Amino acid sequence: MSKFKKKTATSQSIPMEALPDIIFILLFFFMVTTKMRQTNVMVENKIPSVTQLQKLDRKLEKAYLYVGKPKDGALGKEPRIQANDQFITPNHIPRFIDEELAKMPVAKKNKSNLIVVLNIDSEAKMGLISDVKQQLREVDTRRISYIAKGMAKRE
Repeated sequence: MSKFKKKTATSQSIPMEALPDIIFILLFFFMVTTKMRQTNVMVENKIPSVTQLQKLDRKLEKAYLYVGKPKDGALGKEPRIQANDQFITPNHIPRFIDEELAKMPVAKKNKSNLIVVLNIDSEAKMGLISDVKQQLREVDTRRISYIAKGMAKRE
Protein backbone atom coordinates (compact mmCIF):
# COMPACT_ATOMS: atom_id res chain seq x y z
CA MET A 1 0.00 0.00 0.00
CA SER A 2 1.03 3.49 -0.69
CA LYS A 3 1.30 6.12 1.95
CA PHE A 4 -0.26 9.54 1.65
CA LYS A 5 1.99 12.48 2.26
CA LYS A 6 0.82 15.35 4.44
CA LYS A 7 1.06 18.84 3.03
CA THR A 8 3.08 20.86 5.48
CA ALA A 9 3.66 23.94 3.33
CA THR A 10 0.50 25.90 4.22
CA SER A 11 0.63 29.67 4.17
CA GLN A 12 -0.48 31.55 7.29
CA SER A 13 -0.42 35.06 5.75
CA ILE A 14 -3.53 37.11 4.99
CA PRO A 15 -3.68 38.78 1.58
CA MET A 16 -3.44 42.54 2.06
CA GLU A 17 -3.86 43.69 -1.54
CA ALA A 18 -7.60 44.44 -1.21
CA LEU A 19 -7.36 46.21 2.16
CA PRO A 20 -6.89 49.78 0.77
CA ASP A 21 -9.88 49.28 -1.55
CA ILE A 22 -12.09 48.17 1.34
CA ILE A 23 -10.99 51.14 3.46
CA PHE A 24 -11.78 53.62 0.70
CA ILE A 25 -15.17 52.03 0.06
CA LEU A 26 -16.05 52.36 3.78
CA LEU A 27 -14.76 55.93 3.87
CA PHE A 28 -16.83 56.85 0.83
CA PHE A 29 -19.93 55.17 2.31
CA PHE A 30 -19.72 57.17 5.55
CA MET A 31 -19.00 60.42 3.70
CA VAL A 32 -22.10 59.97 1.56
CA THR A 33 -24.50 58.86 4.31
CA THR A 34 -23.50 61.29 7.07
CA LYS A 35 -25.36 64.58 7.41
CA MET A 36 -23.63 67.45 9.11
CA ARG A 37 -25.50 69.56 11.64
CA GLN A 38 -26.44 72.80 9.93
CA THR A 39 -27.40 74.86 12.97
CA ASN A 40 -25.62 75.28 16.27
CA VAL A 41 -28.45 75.45 18.83
CA MET A 42 -27.78 78.29 21.25
CA VAL A 43 -30.94 78.02 23.37
CA GLU A 44 -31.94 75.56 26.07
CA ASN A 45 -34.75 73.19 25.18
CA LYS A 46 -36.74 71.14 27.64
CA ILE A 47 -39.09 69.61 25.12
CA PRO A 48 -42.62 68.62 26.20
CA SER A 49 -43.91 65.07 25.79
CA VAL A 50 -45.96 64.00 22.81
CA THR A 51 -49.32 62.21 22.77
CA GLN A 52 -49.81 61.88 19.01
CA LEU A 53 -47.33 61.76 16.11
CA GLN A 54 -47.59 62.43 12.42
CA LYS A 55 -44.68 61.81 10.08
CA LEU A 56 -43.58 64.70 7.87
CA ASP A 57 -43.18 64.31 4.14
CA ARG A 58 -39.47 64.18 3.30
CA LYS A 59 -40.02 66.04 0.04
CA LEU A 60 -41.07 69.23 1.80
CA GLU A 61 -38.49 71.82 2.77
CA LYS A 62 -38.16 72.60 6.47
CA ALA A 63 -37.15 75.82 8.24
CA TYR A 64 -36.24 75.46 11.92
CA LEU A 65 -36.98 78.04 14.63
CA TYR A 66 -35.74 77.45 18.19
CA VAL A 67 -37.35 79.24 21.14
CA GLY A 68 -35.79 79.07 24.59
CA LYS A 69 -33.52 80.64 27.17
CA PRO A 70 -30.01 81.34 25.80
CA LYS A 71 -27.32 78.90 26.97
CA ASP A 72 -24.90 81.82 27.32
CA GLY A 73 -25.95 83.76 30.42
CA ALA A 74 -24.49 86.98 28.98
CA LEU A 75 -27.30 87.01 26.39
CA GLY A 76 -29.98 87.23 29.09
CA LYS A 77 -32.38 84.98 30.95
CA GLU A 78 -35.52 85.59 28.89
CA PRO A 79 -36.50 83.14 26.11
CA ARG A 80 -35.34 84.19 22.65
CA ILE A 81 -35.87 83.05 19.06
CA GLN A 82 -32.98 81.46 17.16
CA ALA A 83 -32.95 81.03 13.39
CA ASN A 84 -29.86 79.86 11.47
CA ASP A 85 -27.23 80.45 14.18
CA GLN A 86 -28.48 83.92 15.12
CA PHE A 87 -31.03 85.40 17.46
CA ILE A 88 -33.95 87.25 15.90
CA THR A 89 -37.05 89.09 17.08
CA PRO A 90 -40.55 88.17 15.96
CA ASN A 91 -40.44 91.14 13.53
CA HIS A 92 -37.55 89.48 11.65
CA ILE A 93 -39.49 86.26 10.96
CA PRO A 94 -40.86 87.45 7.57
CA ARG A 95 -37.29 88.11 6.37
CA PHE A 96 -36.22 84.68 7.69
CA ILE A 97 -39.05 83.01 5.72
CA ASP A 98 -38.06 84.92 2.56
CA GLU A 99 -34.44 83.76 3.00
CA GLU A 100 -35.57 80.15 3.43
CA LEU A 101 -37.76 80.40 0.32
CA ALA A 102 -34.78 81.79 -1.62
CA LYS A 103 -32.74 78.69 -0.66
CA MET A 104 -35.38 76.34 -2.08
CA PRO A 105 -35.07 74.88 -5.59
CA VAL A 106 -36.99 76.81 -8.24
CA ALA A 107 -39.41 73.93 -8.84
CA LYS A 108 -40.43 73.87 -5.14
CA LYS A 109 -40.32 77.63 -4.46
CA ASN A 110 -43.77 77.93 -2.91
CA LYS A 111 -44.85 78.62 0.67
CA SER A 112 -47.03 75.52 0.58
CA ASN A 113 -43.84 73.41 0.21
CA LEU A 114 -42.24 74.96 3.31
CA ILE A 115 -42.86 73.67 6.81
CA VAL A 116 -41.72 75.78 9.75
CA VAL A 117 -40.55 73.44 12.52
CA LEU A 118 -40.81 75.04 15.96
CA ASN A 119 -38.52 73.64 18.63
CA ILE A 120 -39.87 75.35 21.74
CA ASP A 121 -38.69 75.05 25.32
CA SER A 122 -41.45 73.84 27.64
CA GLU A 123 -40.84 76.84 29.91
CA ALA A 124 -41.05 79.49 27.17
CA LYS A 125 -43.76 82.09 27.62
CA MET A 126 -46.85 81.76 25.47
CA GLY A 127 -46.73 85.47 24.54
CA LEU A 128 -43.52 84.99 22.56
CA ILE A 129 -44.87 81.87 20.87
CA SER A 130 -48.07 83.75 19.95
CA ASP A 131 -45.95 86.54 18.43
CA VAL A 132 -44.04 83.98 16.35
CA LYS A 133 -47.25 82.34 15.15
CA GLN A 134 -48.79 85.74 14.33
CA GLN A 135 -45.79 86.71 12.20
CA LEU A 136 -45.96 83.38 10.38
CA ARG A 137 -49.66 84.00 9.73
CA GLU A 138 -48.93 87.46 8.32
CA VAL A 139 -46.53 86.05 5.72
CA ASP A 140 -49.04 83.29 4.91
CA THR A 141 -46.82 80.47 6.18
CA ARG A 142 -49.40 78.21 7.75
CA ARG A 143 -47.65 74.84 7.77
CA ILE A 144 -46.19 74.54 11.26
CA SER A 145 -44.81 71.49 13.05
CA TYR A 146 -43.77 71.24 16.69
CA ILE A 147 -40.88 69.15 18.04
CA ALA A 148 -41.71 67.07 21.14
CA LYS A 149 -40.22 64.22 23.16
CA GLY A 150 -40.79 60.85 21.53
CA MET A 151 -40.14 62.18 18.03
CA ALA A 152 -37.19 61.09 15.96
CA LYS A 153 -34.17 63.36 15.83
CA ARG A 154 -33.84 66.00 13.08
CA GLU A 155 -33.23 64.55 9.66
